[in-house]
Amino acid sequence: MERFVEKAEILMEALPFITKFRGKTFVIKYGGNAMAKADLKTAFAQDILMLKYIGINPVIVHGGGPQIGQVLKRMGLESKFVGGLRVTDRETMEVVEMVLGGLVNKNIVMLINRYAGGHIRAVGLTGKDGGLIRAKKLDAEEYFRQMGDFRPTELLDLGHVGEVEFVDVQILKHLEEDNYIPVIAPIGFDSEGNAYNINADFVASAVAGALKAEKAIFLTDIEGLKDQEGKTISSINISQINQMIENGTITGGMIPKVKACIQALEEGVKKAHILDGRIPHCVLLEIFTSEGIGTEIIK
Repeated sequence: MERFVEKAEILMEALPFITKFRGKTFVIKYGGNAMAKADLKTAFAQDILMLKYIGINPVIVHGGGPQIGQVLKRMGLESKFVGGLRVTDRETMEVVEMVLGGLVNKNIVMLINRYAGGHIRAVGLTGKDGGLIRAKKLDAEEYFRQMGDFRPTELLDLGHVGEVEFVDVQILKHLEEDNYIPVIAPIGFDSEGNAYNINADFVASAVAGALKAEKAIFLTDIEGLKDQEGKTISSINISQINQMIENGTITGGMIPKVKACIQALEEGVKKAHILDGRIPHCVLLEIFTSEGIGTEIIK
């Protein structure tokens, strides 16, 4: 009997959060180990469906760097990076579109739909669909200046690496009204029809800002932001993050992720969260418990 009472208490703990967030939009950046391991993929799909069934509108933006690298290797093409960004010539861009917009995107859609029921379904998109993501060529020099952690001795032409210029949310609104869950590959296009490979964190940030989402949630392979003593920080604001970048506590690949969080907050998102995607059901644990399991970032 105690076990059943405990389950009831867990449900009751979640009730205020369900009430608070019903009708709100969460944009979730999906990547890392959560995309690679079967049990974590299943848990993620179940989390997304749970959000949708209780009246929250999840929008997924996914990465796929390792999958791109694997296909390029099989094709005999070299993967080249500058400061963590994949150099993307025209041939590589074709592979990126094929892998992100096809293989990876559709596998996520199929995974969610496998567990879905009734009138709820996932649907896959790239930035080209419905004019969703208008992009431009990334200003590499400005990007590396903003990241502050990398100084290339020679700035290379990164090719079809882009940044978001505009997000047209019309198609996302229509999908929400019809109970679809959008799954977005981070590919944008410009006015001339050129495709661009865009950092998925910044796509998630831009989509969340355009939707004025309640939350932007980023799944990672770490426990969350850590202080100088190595302890996970449960809550932090933009000013404190900037101080941690300046004093070297936040470095490397975490800088673009926190910059994406800051961008989302500055564009009207209420809160950003960095979660450990290696923990099953990490999204539900962060959103529907008082303690949470990751780091929340507020403006």
